Amino acid sequence: MLAVAITGSIGAGKSTALGAFRAHGAATVSSDEIVHHLLASDDEVRDALVARLGEEILGDDGRPDRGRIAQAVFGDRVQLEWLEGLLHPLVSREYLTWREQLAALDDPPRVCVTEVPLLFEVGAEERFDRVVVITAPRALREQRRRVARDDRDSRLLPDREKVRRADFHYVNTGSFDDLVAWVGEVMKQLEAEAEAAAAPA
Repeated sequence: MLAVAITGSIGAGKSTALGAFRAHGAATVSSDEIVHHLLASDDEVRDALVARLGEEILGDDGRPDRGRIAQAVFGDRVQLEWLEGLLHPLVSREYLTWREQLAALDDPPRVCVTEVPLLFEVGAEERFDRVVVITAPRALREQRRRVARDDRDSRLLPDREKVRRADFHYVNTGSFDDLVAWVGEVMKQLEAEAEAAAAPA
């Protein structure tokens, strides 16, 4: 099974690309989905957040609320870095466990894809066989982004550096169909590579 990471800047279209890989038969998971799961079910995460940020970050259900957490760390680099330091190791643990579970299936998928926004920034690329970088011009990314602007962009590697270190690069300025078609070609290469790796020597 070939482990693939998708990364890129905010608003580039990483989640859309992940969906395209899923449509072409890859097993997929996003770091965002994992964070949602951790906030909803991990009591140690909840307790750490409350101890650091206060009970005001809890929602009506007693679980950490993403919107309230975002307000608490917005514009505060120290708090944001603390939050990332808390969550990133746990997210990595979860997607590595997910991959182990996939590999243990009787008929595991040839390709599994994980969306990891800060892949290079946290040194996680070493956990993957191949890296896909999705980029888009700044103006287009600004139109697409669904979260308030903070200083995270300034701490990300420049796109040109991500592209240099990636195996596949897509400039996401066209239609969804264009992206799906490109992902289909990438999947053909990945599946062929996985099949070759699995063939007996």
